[in-house]
Amino acid sequence: MTELPLSGIKVIDFTGVQAGPACTQMLAWYGADVLKVERPGGGDVTRKQLRDIPDVDALYFTMLNSNKRSLAIDTKSPEGLEVMEKLIRDADVLVENFAPGALDRMGLSWETLQKWNPRLIFGSVKGFNDDSTWNDLKVYENVAQCAGGAASTTGFWDGPPTVSGAALGDSNTGMHLLIGILTALIQRDKTGKGQKVSASMQDAVLNLCRVKLRDQQRLEAVGYLEEYPQYPHGEFGDTVPRGGNAGGGGQPGWVLKCKGWETDPNAYIYFTIQEQNWVRTAEAIGHPEWAEDPAYNTAKARQDKIFEIFGEIEKWLADKTKYEAVDILRKWEVPCAPVMSMKELANDPSLRKSGSIVEVDQKGRGSFLTVGSPVKFSAFQPEIKGAPLLGEHTDEVLAGLGYDADQIEDFHRKKIVVGS
Repeated sequence: MTELPLSGIKVIDFTGVQAGPACTQMLAWYGADVLKVERPGGGDVTRKQLRDIPDVDALYFTMLNSNKRSLAIDTKSPEGLEVMEKLIRDADVLVENFAPGALDRMGLSWETLQKWNPRLIFGSVKGFNDDSTWNDLKVYENVAQCAGGAASTTGFWDGPPTVSGAALGDSNTGMHLLIGILTALIQRDKTGKGQKVSASMQDAVLNLCRVKLRDQQRLEAVGYLEEYPQYPHGEFGDTVPRGGNAGGGGQPGWVLKCKGWETDPNAYIYFTIQEQNWVRTAEAIGHPEWAEDPAYNTAKARQDKIFEIFGEIEKWLADKTKYEAVDILRKWEVPCAPVMSMKELANDPSLRKSGSIVEVDQKGRGSFLTVGSPVKFSAFQPEIKGAPLLGEHTDEVLAGLGYDADQIEDFHRKKIVVGS
């Protein structure tokens, strides 16, 4: 069996909800020993949020904490702090997403952690970075999307700012922190020293909105944005507008109706008019004459009639399902895709084959679907396992730290720890 790349790396997962657990889960997928430290009185709040089965860990928790171990301990007690010190002295990475100052009050300041273990990588998720005037605000997913620029540039021009269904603030920030932690581990191999690595939710959302920051500067320079639906007939203000479903890379695109759209809310495809493929695109949609017509044969000529063109494409799509349309258009090298529902994705055989969606056995629940590694490797494929029950590994961890059976029993009696 191939040894996983992060095998031997010990991670203390002091996070909850989504951003931090998304980061540590990927560390666990790739071989790290990730120990999730939780409160004895319930653990991670997502264990109980949005439950579909009474008294069983919710999917919200299981889909973000696979491949980990769980230690349920009162870290505010003297005994709990002693356990944490022992764990930290032997750890490679600690990841947390507490409110600012919370770890200091627990006796786990960065200075203390450095003293205990100078090689420790300390990963931290925050809503805003340390220099922000808003760094004391409590932040959730949609708060981050609004603060990071995603909401103001998403939606239609005649409607309000709109948040995305994708976890741009939470899971995205976890992925950014993961990059930082792995980078710090590589540097530690060179210097022997650990360091603090932080990722803020606002910064992570902004990083994904870099093309909109590009557009802000272009707008200030020329007064319009030629690839937005507002051009050439609409007016532009002084900030990047919402552009509906327009493509953001200079290639016009739109979501178009297919056969069955009247009853199926996802009977659509995304169709891109790629400038260098215009001749074949015109042939594919039954308008080969547009390839030579000066009114259509350049991107500039098409700008003022782009929605007329999309309307003609919708007529061509009217008797085709989204899958039939894509199967035809792919032969003409037209960039397109069906609008996939979550039900369709869950049952997609290619996503199952690739391990992008996996079926996992979970104690107390049975099998459930979750995402697998979005990154594919030629040397190994991560095995996605179930998430730990609350305190499932408490006794195992304490014994590994040198506590004997009587001491562990005393911890349980005093309710300092819980185990399953």
